[in-house]
Amino acid sequence: MAQDAGWGGGAYGGAAYGGSPYGGPPGWGGWVPPPKPGVIPLAPLKLGDVLGGAFSTMGRYWKQLFGMAAALYGGAALLMAAAVAIAYSAVSDHLERVVSLDYDEGASSSDIVPLVTAGCLLALLGIVTMAVVSGLMYAAVPAVLQEAVLGRPVAFSTVWQRAWAHVAPVIGALILTALVAMVPVLLVMAVFIGAIISLVTMDSGGGAATAITLGVVGVLITGPLAAWIWIKVSLAPAAVVFEGRGPVAALRRSSQLVRGDWWRIFGITLLAGVIAGAAGYVIQIPFSVLGLFPGMIGTASLEDDPSPAAVMVAMSGYLVATLLGQLVSQIISTTFPQLVTGLLYVDRRMRTEDLGPVLAEAAGVPAQDPVPPPYGGGSPQW
Repeated sequence: MAQDAGWGGGAYGGAAYGGSPYGGPPGWGGWVPPPKPGVIPLAPLKLGDVLGGAFSTMGRYWKQLFGMAAALYGGAALLMAAAVAIAYSAVSDHLERVVSLDYDEGASSSDIVPLVTAGCLLALLGIVTMAVVSGLMYAAVPAVLQEAVLGRPVAFSTVWQRAWAHVAPVIGALILTALVAMVPVLLVMAVFIGAIISLVTMDSGGGAATAITLGVVGVLITGPLAAWIWIKVSLAPAAVVFEGRGPVAALRRSSQLVRGDWWRIFGITLLAGVIAGAAGYVIQIPFSVLGLFPGMIGTASLEDDPSPAAVMVAMSGYLVATLLGQLVSQIISTTFPQLVTGLLYVDRRMRTEDLGPVLAEAAGVPAQDPVPPPYGGGSPQW
């Protein structure tokens, strides 16, 4: 493999597409399509090329993509289920006493402290687990895409090794990216909490209204800025995997590649998110419907004053079906947008760094001789 990070090579063949070494002289009769050894043509991509390339990658490499996602998200779900079961067994007595309290009775600190501690530990475990899972997925998808662009097969073990090798810097880049959206999210939460407090207390003064107004104004100010920065750094995970950069360097690299094409990347990224969200929602519907039947049967057999354990057992069928639906939905809604983002990274490098000929060289595509015009030379006369 050549020297350029990710696929190799310096500039190969000189000019970018338009005067490409893969076509004849620009114009009718001398142009030939750019090579397409994999899921995309090795030339600047149109919207159809990006979306089509993402769908093609999912179709050709579904075992690697969906297998990795199912293993990661399924493993995370099993881990959290085991943690919840252990936590429940440890604090079940405290939970029973709190649940059985009358409306006018207060829970003692000896019952509240273990419940809060168990909840905090579960939340911490969930955050750490999702960080690792997300890091591995954000590293695995570009690892698959790196071979899909060249049309080469890739083994599941190879994807796992590449993802694990880059998981730490990818997690770092994701954390730095998440911090971008922290301010508007906190302001939205402040507005929501302020509205709830105002409704509950029936505050007729202007304090709650002022807080809500300031929160809304703050969201309107910081929201667009956060969206702008988020798109600027959206290519960072791909830069980590393709170029082996650290988190901060990957953010700078992403900003460099996005420069001059922010609105196009924003629009395609937003469209990919809408497509993935709609597909995930449709996927969850049949699982939810199937889960209703065991849920209704289980709840019908409950006693008048059931324990939390009995309620969980009765609802287990519905919970399992819902979790399966969410798992499948999560796999689709996570994989597709990342494929689109990775292809946007490739597109920006082909547009700004003439990566197309380098990819053709790495794929072993032979150089194509110019095609003579079909009518004996020169451009056609209109």
